[in-house]
Amino acid sequence: MRKFRETPIGDTRAGSDGTGYLRPDGWRNASQALLASAELAKKGASRAIPKTRAVVAVKRVGAHIGLKAADLLLLDTLAAFTQPQDWEEGRRPIVWASNAFLMEQTGFSLSTLKRHGRRLVEVGIITFNDSPNGKRWGRRDAAGVIVEAYGFDLSPLSARAEEFEELATELSAERSLCQRLKRQITIARRSIRARLEAAWQDDPQSRGLTRIQQAYDALLEKLPRSRMPSDLLEAVLERFRRLLARIEGALLTPDTEEATQLCESHETPNLTPKEAKSDPHIQTTNQLYLVTCNSAEEEDEATAPPGTATATRDLDLPMILQACPEFTSWGHDLGKGIGGWPDFMRCAEALRPMIGISDQSWAQAQVRMGRPVAAAALALVFEKVQAGEVASAGGYLLGMARKFEIGELHLDRSFFGRLKGLAA
Repeated sequence: MRKFRETPIGDTRAGSDGTGYLRPDGWRNASQALLASAELAKKGASRAIPKTRAVVAVKRVGAHIGLKAADLLLLDTLAAFTQPQDWEEGRRPIVWASNAFLMEQTGFSLSTLKRHGRRLVEVGIITFNDSPNGKRWGRRDAAGVIVEAYGFDLSPLSARAEEFEELATELSAERSLCQRLKRQITIARRSIRARLEAAWQDDPQSRGLTRIQQAYDALLEKLPRSRMPSDLLEAVLERFRRLLARIEGALLTPDTEEATQLCESHETPNLTPKEAKSDPHIQTTNQLYLVTCNSAEEEDEATAPPGTATATRDLDLPMILQACPEFTSWGHDLGKGIGGWPDFMRCAEALRPMIGISDQSWAQAQVRMGRPVAAAALALVFEKVQAGEVASAGGYLLGMARKFEIGELHLDRSFFGRLKGLAA
């Protein structure tokens, strides 16, 4: 192994490279990270990766691979000394700036410069190209091509740019999945709370409701508050869905004792990452929400109030979905594809607790308007609530039901008007 002399702060020799890899006797420690980065540098020299692409790639995953903001500042400073031709195939982007100059550019002390330089090496972003006499220096030809240089070698970044880009894509997909799962968890929590509030109003003395409320509160208390990966979020969502299914079963059971047994059969789990990873994810979307009627569309029209079938035929489902983008988006987030009126009505049933429409108000709206028209009206109310146009969703929906009964409700005009507004 090559031996180097100690050098003062302002010197440009490799002995003062700012990494802290030198031992007191002047020898560089050949750590595993240093050897690995040297191998990456060889691979990087055989690739043509533009500087901007390489630096952006590592910045997108910097936090994930353990880099701090100060590490990226040093990397930016080093990369600024390179030129586009340094990143071409067969060449190496080597920086021979002195420690004093790097300290001036970054504002770091020498010890801080050493610490961040060491982290860049350990992560596999840079390495060193040492000179025989221990100096850090270089020269270019008339075309600006590096002829000979010794110092910080950024070639490992070229070798790993594609790897970092793939990692960034995976992280982006994970973030999107986590956001979707969080929305579904919020919907499930609000659905449970809405059902409980409505049930308490109907029967404030119910022992079964007390047990249900206790199970819900216990589940909330065990929710992890820190950032969670998607597998843990899926486990959390599954437990809320199972609790919601049990709540619906209990509320539909007229016998209070039987409802209590249904609730007591639900064991509140300890939501730890270990458990979340070991538990299989069982999708129970079909059990998530109570559907008032599972009959076909024709049966709905046969049992609906007079005028409902005509009103439904006047409504164009594709137009409704286009006019209600928030409703449609949330429906897809629930995993409920909307392929026709039955799907649309199930989606409305799933989303209405989210905007605070009680079971009683929803039941009245369906009785007065019929399920298809009530679902269409709810989609419109959902959009207005999301846009901040309506404060009381339940009262607004019942007002639409009263207009329907006297023939003054024109949903087709409302949807057409919203479409025009979206296109404007």
